Amino acid sequence: MSSAVFEIDRLAPTRRPRGRAIGYQCWSNLLFLHWRLPAEQIAPLLPKRLTLDTWEGDAWIGLVPFEMSGVRPWWWPWGFAFAETNVRTYVHCQGRDPGVWFFSLEAAHSLAVMVARRRWGLNYFRATMSVDRTGERIKYRSRRLWPGAAGASLSLDAEIGPPWTDAAEGHAVPGTLEHFLVERYLLYVERSGQLLRGQVYHRPYTLQSARVVTLQESLLAADGMEVNEPPCHAAFSQRVDVEIFPLEAV
Repeated sequence: MSSAVFEIDRLAPTRRPRGRAIGYQCWSNLLFLHWRLPAEQIAPLLPKRLTLDTWEGDAWIGLVPFEMSGVRPWWWPWGFAFAETNVRTYVHCQGRDPGVWFFSLEAAHSLAVMVARRRWGLNYFRATMSVDRTGERIKYRSRRLWPGAAGASLSLDAEIGPPWTDAAEGHAVPGTLEHFLVERYLLYVERSGQLLRGQVYHRPYTLQSARVVTLQESLLAADGMEVNEPPCHAAFSQRVDVEIFPLEAV
């Protein structure tokens, strides 16, 4: 286990920040898949001011498909619903504020993609997507449309298992790999050469085990990463209600 896991304050970002949220969302049917890759392979893909956050010296790449609903700004009473998939890794800034760096995000909603790209500087792509769940079996499908080259895709079937065994009341325990991978409340973006940080707030994820049945994907390759093995870690969470807070300069 990397000593950096304990040296960095990983609990402060989980607390609700002061002020009013600028938006609300519900995330459901989240499947967290992760690959372990050499740090030297991933570190050059990050902005210079960010440092790769490692576990046991290695980088972790996440592929996270899920459903969003109730997506709205604070001043609007009605929300949108659509599926999303993101490819991400984990970073910190000068030994503090551990968060997420998104290589790409797919969304099945044109307006959401345009707003996220323009106002948040996030690398969103419009995709056709579906999430179908029958009991404890769940299927995720995605195919990229625009901008840029179309075709990067995901076809994933998984089984949802019982509650995570190494958890307290279903929540990941600080200091464990699960907490390192899923309990991330800060995100970083680079917009017009400026590094910005955003924050979300929600109750801790209630985790269940998960098993990949079949997986075909080209999203990681489209982001410049080649993986030749199945994911080495999988977890599922049913739902969290999320508050969104504004970006701020780092």
